[in-house]
Amino acid sequence: MATAALDRNAPPLAPIDVSRPELYAQDRWQEPFRTLRAQAPIQYVPDSPFGPYWSVSTHKPIVKIEALPKIFSSGWEYGGIAITGIVDRLMENEVRMPMFIAMDPPHHTAQRRTIAPSFGPSEVAAMKAEIQQRTGEVLDSLPVGEAFDWVDRVSIELTTGMLAKLFDFPWEQRHKLTYWSDMGGDVEQMTTPEGHARRNAALTEMGEAFGALWQEKVANPGKDLISVMLQSDAMNHMSQQEFMGNLILLIVGGNDTTRNSMSGFVWGLSQFPEERAKLEADPALIPNAVQELIRWQTPLAHMRRTVLEDTEVDGVPMKKGDKVVMWYISANRDEAVFKDADAIRVDRENARRHLSFGYGIHRCVGARVAEMQLCTLLEEMGKRRLRATPVGEPERVPACFVHGYKKMMVELSHYG
Repeated sequence: MATAALDRNAPPLAPIDVSRPELYAQDRWQEPFRTLRAQAPIQYVPDSPFGPYWSVSTHKPIVKIEALPKIFSSGWEYGGIAITGIVDRLMENEVRMPMFIAMDPPHHTAQRRTIAPSFGPSEVAAMKAEIQQRTGEVLDSLPVGEAFDWVDRVSIELTTGMLAKLFDFPWEQRHKLTYWSDMGGDVEQMTTPEGHARRNAALTEMGEAFGALWQEKVANPGKDLISVMLQSDAMNHMSQQEFMGNLILLIVGGNDTTRNSMSGFVWGLSQFPEERAKLEADPALIPNAVQELIRWQTPLAHMRRTVLEDTEVDGVPMKKGDKVVMWYISANRDEAVFKDADAIRVDRENARRHLSFGYGIHRCVGARVAEMQLCTLLEEMGKRRLRATPVGEPERVPACFVHGYKKMMVELSHYG
């Protein structure tokens, strides 16, 4: 297959494998994607640790692919939603986890309709007071003028607390949700038998814990997500593997997206102090700034699809069975859509056009909750006139799926 390039008379650009974990661990993914967007927005990569794939790096073709689920499948049986698919099929003793984001209609439609009402506008509004209280308590527990790890003390604490409430998970064990989320979303674990075994062990532990919780909810259902699943015709007959898959989806989606946006906001605004000052001076900018920060951070770097029939995208032919990786992290820096895209602009007019939550039928079901949590954090910091300033470079996640931070030392100060 030929490499696609914008200039049809120019020689093809040599394949650039942007799945390499060091690009993200060292925060140097920007230039390879800039080159791809300019010269080969749809490029075939014949060799990577995850097998061959089509790399799609600009906004327009990603939206087109997302809008055609009958041609570009999310189905777990074809490899699912992450680049790992081919490696996953090569591993022995694997844990197979169907989940509704990795399903096509009609199964996807039925299961999503079960979950979606739990994240509707009125349900999210009802969560606001409790989120405000917990966020305030966490912020008030932090030292001022003394270095601490923002990821651990704030981002993880707030997101795991939210997940524990949603699932009615034992509060004293809530930090296990972080570990299971990390393992569930770490695609690099899938490249070696040893990593695969660690991931399976973690997910087996998770399955046992939530299996016991499922049985408790059978006897005593409530309003939590597990009870919602139990009371749904579309989900109450799930196999253990499908139950685990949907849990991983909700945990990774609820944890990593919000957690890394909470960390990304601190790091990002520290790189653009004029924008930080603008936001601190005008709290009315917070809702739009949240969209901009989620765009700039892009907490999940990609989603993957499988071609179900020979087709073409923007003149590039793709074959049935091909793997297509949509790089949200690059589309959110597409200068054709976002002017001065590498910069944070808290008042950017079209910040909501970001693809961090996906597009179309698979757009993140919990997007409102993530936005509300991040808005609340910014609001509560503003009330306290608190500013978090990083102390040195953060330690980043070495992965091409979850785009985030493992550790970020910061100091708090008061402004104004």
